[in-house]
Amino acid sequence: MGGLDEKMYDQFPSSEALSDRLTEALNGYNELNAVMDLVLFEDAMKHVCRITRITAADSGHALLVGVGGSGKQSLSRLASFICQYTTVMIMISSTYGLNELKTDLQNMYLKSGVKDEGIMFLFTEGQITDERFLVFINDLLSTGEIADLFAAEDKDGIVNNVRPAVKGEGIPDTKENCWTFFLARVRKNLHMTLCFSPVGDAFR
Repeated sequence: MGGLDEKMYDQFPSSEALSDRLTEALNGYNELNAVMDLVLFEDAMKHVCRITRITAADSGHALLVGVGGSGKQSLSRLASFICQYTTVMIMISSTYGLNELKTDLQNMYLKSGVKDEGIMFLFTEGQITDERFLVFINDLLSTGEIADLFAAEDKDGIVNNVRPAVKGEGIPDTKENCWTFFLARVRKNLHMTLCFSPVGDAFR
């Protein structure tokens, strides 16, 4: 409420004040990204508030259900901008499979866990080209730890990278503590927004 640079969660005095703040955020987004021509009517504003509230929390993941073209992704991008997250979407192609998803997830984990950056991972039902993708996503949503995401040598590199931050927190510097610290950061910083259509079988 205090402005885009202040993470102040409070009630707006009026819908006009909320509209002004969201218009300011939308203008800021459009200056830096491909322009979103959004009409911020009352329900849209409420949805942005909800998405922001959910994803601002540690381990906060949102499920948005609505028919295609109802604005799920656009409102999520605006909420992500307000939270000062980087929005990530995977690029599905004919060659995109489990290994490519694994690589994309590794990059998101390194940014959120090692670099301590906020990430919003936007995912739609059209991107479920292989149902095995959902195993990774289920692990991400439930515990944050995806089995076999990193090889042993990559884990060692991550542990060494977070060691200074672990010491800075006054936590005993062990490999296990460093890994736990890394995963806690991932849970704090990496947020999924699932934008699904109720039409068809994919959502079910």
